[in-house]
Amino acid sequence: MCALKVSNVMSNHIEPIRCGTPLTQVVKSLLENHITGLPVVDAERRILGFVSEQDCIHALLVSNYHCEGDPIVDDVMFREPLAISPNMAIVDLAQKLGSGKPKVYPVVEHGKLIGIVTRAAVLAELARIGCGLELSKGTRDDD
Repeated sequence: MCALKVSNVMSNHIEPIRCGTPLTQVVKSLLENHITGLPVVDAERRILGFVSEQDCIHALLVSNYHCEGDPIVDDVMFREPLAISPNMAIVDLAQKLGSGKPKVYPVVEHGKLIGIVTRAAVLAELARIGCGLELSKGTRDDD
């Protein structure tokens, strides 16, 4: 299990959020991807921030109350997100996830976003390894 790395469980198919994106579009992306937060990137995929469901709820509540229109992600994103390396051991990440926040980590290599890893993905992999379960991950090469 110590050899298992973040790169084994990260997702790289979910599009990050770009600066200037309206918050309603961010919410749509979060809901469609069944995820609690996403990194915010520039055109070169450098991470500029992170936006969560919680950020969106608060901003949309305030915006709707004051009839201010649709805020953009730049207004609400967290500007110092915690990013991890694809080479980080899953056991090390699991210890971080056990302490609470965040639930989603951007995975960065050479300063650019290459994917994300969620608490659910780590949990599923730990359960698969620990219990010999075949969950619908499809990453085993022993067939």
